[in-house]
Amino acid sequence: MNPGFADLQPYPFERLRGLLVDVRHEGGLPLIDLSIGEPRHTPPALLRDALIDSLDGLGRYPKTAGSDELRAAIADWLQRRHGLAVGAVDPARQVLPVSGTREALFAIAQCVVDRAPGARVAMPNPFYQIYEGAALLAGARPLYIPCLPGAGYQPDFQAVTAQAWRDVQLLYICSPHNPTGRVLTPAQLKYLVELAQRHDFVIASDECYSEIYPDDAVPPPGILAACRALGLDAFDRCLVFQSLSKRSSVPGLRSGFVAGDARLIERFLLYRTYHGCALPEYVQAASAAAWSDEAHVAESRAIYRRKLGAAIDALGGRVGLPEGGFCLWLPVPGGDDLAFTRRLYAHSHLRVLPGSFLASAQAGINPGAGHVRLALVADEADCAQAIQRLAAALGN
Repeated sequence: MNPGFADLQPYPFERLRGLLVDVRHEGGLPLIDLSIGEPRHTPPALLRDALIDSLDGLGRYPKTAGSDELRAAIADWLQRRHGLAVGAVDPARQVLPVSGTREALFAIAQCVVDRAPGARVAMPNPFYQIYEGAALLAGARPLYIPCLPGAGYQPDFQAVTAQAWRDVQLLYICSPHNPTGRVLTPAQLKYLVELAQRHDFVIASDECYSEIYPDDAVPPPGILAACRALGLDAFDRCLVFQSLSKRSSVPGLRSGFVAGDARLIERFLLYRTYHGCALPEYVQAASAAAWSDEAHVAESRAIYRRKLGAAIDALGGRVGLPEGGFCLWLPVPGGDDLAFTRRLYAHSHLRVLPGSFLASAQAGINPGAGHVRLALVADEADCAQAIQRLAAALGN
């Protein structure tokens, strides 16, 4: 057996089920689930139509590299979205469709970590649990970079020593960050790109929340633009991971992409050829249609903006507006996120995710403790009802 299994934590939602298994709600309120970030906005009709129109592809094995049309649509989107010149992203060599970012973020560690003694995979803390599991099962040790309230929930990359960076083979970053909603600045991204060149590690930039943000005029920056600003036109050692799950409200489609350094993409394609996870042709056709349209994204973003704004107002300053994404990172009264989660389920019939389940305790400090994550993915009426219950619970 892979020895990394011994160090895996139970997945957060398994821990949540265990935490609530003996809790009963006696008040008769319908359950509203804010624990899981599964978008529930109506998927765009153009995507459904493209799926149906492409069902003839069921009779063919799909290519792991994806269709020319899908790669071209992704490259065009990256160039438009990040202000890159036409031709800055080569669809043939720098783009690879994947079955959602979850499996790709896991697989990239298996591809790039060389399993040498002392190998490290760095990540923010709290984090998307895939990063930690991928590191452990690739034979590396995680290097946790805490995101603490005193630093505005931003990871303190400067606190990592040069010696520690020399052991890092892969750095996961997440901007907008799950769960805090913080966004890395262009200066921070350029600092990390320069570190990667200096210490020869790969950056896996998880940007799957990047299309949900409060100001249409100020979209979150991305790693590829940071590379270009530094003159690294080949995106050396950098990969961006992107998904349609959040952007287009189709988590069940399992469609995303990886783009960046052509040398890494070439090796990742070889890995994935053996891994066996090519996107079906009908998924590729629907994905190309989705990446080519921005109207449905803007409509969805406006709904999230209304839900988040209403929640911030109702909670009376207890939590700030996220810079990106659809989650609120709420400090809980008394600081016990586990007890608060149980009380909220029992008395308000709300399911939320304890922050301590999304982080790893280091030196006795869990950076997620004392917070709960609220994913405002339900429709506006349910979100309004949930926040009303939450505000009442906080008031009591």
